[in-house]
Amino acid sequence: MSVGGTGKSPHIEYLIQLLKYRYQIGTLSRGYGRKSHGFLIADQAATAAAVGDEPMLFHVKHPDVLVTVAEERVIGIPRMVAAHPALDVILLDDAYQHRRIRPGLSVLLTEYDAPFWRDHPLPQGWLREGRSHYHRADIIIVTKCPPSITAADRQRIISEISPFAYQHVYFSYIEYGPLYPLFRTEQMQVPVDLRQQDVVLVTGIASHEKLAHHLEQIAGKVYLSTFKDHHTYDVYDLERIRDTYRNIQSDRKVIITTEKDAVRLWPFRSWFLENNIPIFVQPIRVAFAGDDAASFDADIIRYIEITRGKNIDQQINHTIA
Repeated sequence: MSVGGTGKSPHIEYLIQLLKYRYQIGTLSRGYGRKSHGFLIADQAATAAAVGDEPMLFHVKHPDVLVTVAEERVIGIPRMVAAHPALDVILLDDAYQHRRIRPGLSVLLTEYDAPFWRDHPLPQGWLREGRSHYHRADIIIVTKCPPSITAADRQRIISEISPFAYQHVYFSYIEYGPLYPLFRTEQMQVPVDLRQQDVVLVTGIASHEKLAHHLEQIAGKVYLSTFKDHHTYDVYDLERIRDTYRNIQSDRKVIITTEKDAVRLWPFRSWFLENNIPIFVQPIRVAFAGDDAASFDADIIRYIEITRGKNIDQQINHTIA
């Protein structure tokens, strides 16, 4: 329900990882910020400019999964099925307000530090619609929680949500993986101990505060070089990043960016290498608090299996008729 920052992309990735070995799946996004129009399938020639940064990230990390974009989901879904008739599941990225499509299962994300029930619709707040519309969700996930969230805190939040009987509430948090170089060269060695490094954090995402806080806990000084969400980088931006990096009075310094930014920075590979600027990527993934992962996974699989069973029954009945 919020305009950004709740963690939609990593949760879609969680679902991709959960489902791609069990079913034929595909993702459909609007492709916000892309320079193209209409329905597109991400292929070997795909770029972030063509399909958008989030779909491009899905495609790079999961090349075996069908990744598509379309402004109009009602047009995109039939095109997906026509191109891949064996599809079992379609994951709609950021489609809670897309009312022309009735999803089989709706998952609503709300951030721990900025929950929807304490927010207001635009322009007074950051909600895209009134708070009461949470009733359309089958599952509500409170995202970006503290990893050590207590049972009492969980119960307090559930009471504040006041979920309907058909709604399940889960709690997730972000885990940070090991850094890796955006451009792999023999000279590009991943810093072993960030405590001895000053960091320039380059981000063009809706909410960078959690990542900045994480780096502040494990690195030296953190310098921010931030841009608006889905920002399209150009050479002037790179020069600004380079100047920030070079102005740090330290021999131990490094640039870190997000995976979403990485797919937008990749076209400038030669520039970074020519300027001898080390840039590393901080991967993240979703983890669930307590026993929530098993229950959430079971909810998703149960829904798919029941739906597939109904579809098979309908096909049999249609054949008999």
